[in-house]
Amino acid sequence: MIKIWKNKKYTVLNKVSNFAVFFVFIMFLVLPTIIVFAEGDTGDGGDTGNTSVQINTSIENPLRSDIDTIPKFIEAVITAVLYIGVPIVALAIIYTGFLFVSAQGNSEKLTKAKKALLYTLIGAVLLLGAFVIANAIQSTVHEIEKSA
Repeated sequence: MIKIWKNKKYTVLNKVSNFAVFFVFIMFLVLPTIIVFAEGDTGDGGDTGNTSVQINTSIENPLRSDIDTIPKFIEAVITAVLYIGVPIVALAIIYTGFLFVSAQGNSEKLTKAKKALLYTLIGAVLLLGAFVIANAIQSTVHEIEKSA
């Protein structure tokens, strides 16, 4: 009974995969050919003779319009990380406070709470330290550009 069910499962998967291959064939090979031939048809039965196709492409900046250099991009990324990270750090500190309260003198739970607080503070220092270092480097570069 189980072998029959497994075989049915694999036959269904086989049929689905065959349909997927057929669908991909239709979408990427047949439809573009039909569209290309349909573009040249004017409807009067004659051939226009114009077979040139012009494609204009451009890539728009998906970010804000004022982010046009790598330093501005890095600053925007660090600012976004701070906007997300600071509330997470605050919630982590609240959680470690809850761990301390729920420990109720249990040394094993107190050790866990102390480690959680330590890791939370290390994360906060890294988060804010990255912001401070990035701003220091940016101000140094701006001062060098002004003096040059």
